[in-house]
Amino acid sequence: MDWTFYLGILLIASSTYLIRVGGYFFLRNRQLSPRAEKVMEAVPGCVLISVIAPEIVSGNLATTLAVVVTLFATLRFSLLPTVLISIASTALFRAVF
Repeated sequence: MDWTFYLGILLIASSTYLIRVGGYFFLRNRQLSPRAEKVMEAVPGCVLISVIAPEIVSGNLATTLAVVVTLFATLRFSLLPTVLISIASTALFRAVF
């Protein structure tokens, strides 16, 4: 793999970690509104989806089907079963297609 792949992973992981730590560090003595708390909770997920979104629209049928299965799993199950279903469906669809 190209070095830019590893650099991208490192930057995304760093930004997610710094957002989490920064939120606690800079906002530890403040009372946030419920709306601001929801925004702070959503930011790491937004960073994650920025990594996943290009793969979803790449046109790969296996990936698209795995995302659809994962979407339905999120509506029915909690986080751990959803992750396991996502991994299994991705592996299955990539093996078939």
